Amino acid sequence: MMAISRGDDYPLHQTPEPVAFAGTDRNFYDRYFFNGYGPDGEDFFAVAFGVYPHLDVADAHFCVVRDGTQHCVHASRKLGMERMDLSCGPIRIEVVEALHKLRVVVEGEGLAADLTFTGRAFPIEEPRFTWRLGPRTVMDYTRMTQNGHYQGWIEIDGQRRDVVAGTSGTRDRSWGVRPVGAADPQLSGGSAVPQFFWQWTPVNLPDRSLFFHLNAHADGTAWNTRAVIAPDGNGPEAFTDVHDAAMVAPLEAGTRWPGGGAVLTIGDEQFAFEPIGRFQMRGLGYTSPRWNHGLDHGTLEVEREDIELNSVDPLRPDNLHVQMVCRVTGPDGQQGIGVFEQLAIGEYTPLNLSGLSDPAP
Repeated sequence: MMAISRGDDYPLHQTPEPVAFAGTDRNFYDRYFFNGYGPDGEDFFAVAFGVYPHLDVADAHFCVVRDGTQHCVHASRKLGMERMDLSCGPIRIEVVEALHKLRVVVEGEGLAADLTFTGRAFPIEEPRFTWRLGPRTVMDYTRMTQNGHYQGWIEIDGQRRDVVAGTSGTRDRSWGVRPVGAADPQLSGGSAVPQFFWQWTPVNLPDRSLFFHLNAHADGTAWNTRAVIAPDGNGPEAFTDVHDAAMVAPLEAGTRWPGGGAVLTIGDEQFAFEPIGRFQMRGLGYTSPRWNHGLDHGTLEVEREDIELNSVDPLRPDNLHVQMVCRVTGPDGQQGIGVFEQLAIGEYTPLNLSGLSDPAP
């Protein structure tokens, strides 16, 4: 079988095999993610692009929130063992300058965009995510995350707007093993109800970026976490790792979404988060029954979806995963903006959560 691809002309190999072969785990993936928002949280947009070498699938999603509606376009195609083709239907990504500048182009199903991301500082490397249920390795991946600014435009059904000055956001790259494609019917860890808890809060402040994330067991014990402050224009040597970070985040009543009054403490600094908008992550495929990552849709399939945000059932399992656009206030009244992403599935004692998706009492 022919396995040589464009990637083999670059010094990227990690094994003696062609780049098309990514180890032996069928759940191996390689993913791009972007989000962005104006200075007041307006015109929030997000992009996801993933390849799944063992499933021979690539998929991509683009969403933009405007006037209370989350407009989405989904695409999936056969990968054809070519991992260097960063296009999927109407969505493509260009690496203009590795680790610094990337471009996203969208043209399809009434949605169009041309967006260029420029990093504020070198990406941070989050600790390797390794999560096991009994003997099963469910996740084993690496992610780098970077805040930055955007230039460009977005069009919805013929209505084009330039992104406003000061539009910022976050992008990440992750690769490794996590559940993708068709669900594993035996992945239960001995429990009838799955459990997963995740928080992620990349924040754009005037002259620095703030990063915090938490993966935790049902009792609140962290199994992966990091807090970093990254000054603009710097590399890892100037980053500050803070080892005593903690997030206190009440839930919005009747939901599992972050509510108002969240406070992140990093060292001797405190940052207050106040939500000003909501984004449903299923618009990018996360937990979506139809467009979950790595599902096989054949040679090529493209679909438009419009989500009326005020009509979303917050306790439906595929609506649990959200990014709340937040105004962030730090010490001495310093103002910034960022997202508070949360996914709480199953039990989580610190927030009094039980069942699969029951709200806190």
